[in-house]
Amino acid sequence: MPKIFSRYEVFIIAILSILQFTIILDFMVLSPLGAILIPALRITPAQFGMVVSAYALAAGVSGLLAAGFADKFDRKKMLLFFYSGFILGTVFCAMAPNYHLLLAARIVTGLFGGVIGSIGFAIITDLFRMEVRGRVMGFVQMAFAGSQVMGIPIGLFLADRWGWHSPFVMIVVLSLIVGVLIIVYMKPVDTHLKEKSERNAVEHLFKTLGQVSYQKAFAATTLLATGGFMLMPFASTFTVNNLGIAAKQLSLLYFVTGIFTMICGPLIGKFSDSIGKYKVFVMGSVLTMVVVGFYCNLGITPFWMVVAISVFMFIGVSSRMISSSALMSAVPVPVDRGAFMSINSSIQQISGGIATFIAGLIVVQKTETSPLENYDMLGYVVIGASLITVMMMYIIHRQVIDGANKQKQSS
Repeated sequence: MPKIFSRYEVFIIAILSILQFTIILDFMVLSPLGAILIPALRITPAQFGMVVSAYALAAGVSGLLAAGFADKFDRKKMLLFFYSGFILGTVFCAMAPNYHLLLAARIVTGLFGGVIGSIGFAIITDLFRMEVRGRVMGFVQMAFAGSQVMGIPIGLFLADRWGWHSPFVMIVVLSLIVGVLIIVYMKPVDTHLKEKSERNAVEHLFKTLGQVSYQKAFAATTLLATGGFMLMPFASTFTVNNLGIAAKQLSLLYFVTGIFTMICGPLIGKFSDSIGKYKVFVMGSVLTMVVVGFYCNLGITPFWMVVAISVFMFIGVSSRMISSSALMSAVPVPVDRGAFMSINSSIQQISGGIATFIAGLIVVQKTETSPLENYDMLGYVVIGASLITVMMMYIIHRQVIDGANKQKQSS
């Protein structure tokens, strides 16, 4: 790594990875807390799905509103503004006494937190060349695995010991530390401001939305979000009530699968740089579809088998995320990069929020301890969406190659 990246670039990768960790943990911690929150707040699976999707839908709205301004300011300042709002929203989550106030707090958190990922990806695209971007995405996407290895088990431990509010307190403390490090050590990211644009914020938003080449990427993103958002919010309940795994074993399950995913993340990124990002995306999609089809139809299952299945499923999902993120980063021109990333993130959040809400309507649970019904239907929807996405990402892949060839010819 030192041979490829400078010390400052290593810092950027590290701080963006930890920042992503806090954002993802804030979202992901709700999934395993579902088994605690549903009985604690006396809510239905559909209401819990609304709590999860409220964040995503709010994030989608804010992403669209922020897109027009995304290329008008120093990205460091944009990052700090939205990260501050995210921390404030998480404070509200830590203080929420009931379902309705928790729902409101999730909306506030989503309004700010949903934009942060797109700003981070814009910074990566500004600072790192395409040839190493898969590696960078691999390290940053380790945040997903890290949230499992450290965040989710710790969050579950805190929730079990001091109540479901305590994981949000942990996230606030960690986020404050990250914010200080960004303020002190990150340099301004403003090279995109040198490319003058006469468009105002509204024109910039609609011009970016109107680009046919960008629309293809947005369409692919719509389906990319389906898998995780449909299955993950109910995964802990399915694991406990359908697969027969004890709630106390969830921490170990997330820890083991997270360790494997953390190890594989950088390797997947390096692999995507060497053999091709689209090839890795296809391999990850095939692995995901096979495992999801098997997993969603399981009944009572030994713990070791659940761990093995989860490891393969998360490796497949990580392969899709890392390769698609690196590929998508090559789509926009520099002057549209921030707006494209914001809109793309917004579409991902909105489609994911809708998917979560629909999943909450499809899944049925007659009592708090009874098995989830219709979970297999969610698996079939995910497989169908994955098949279509493979074809759509091929179009993006060809578009990126053609754009690179035209750039070489012009230069």
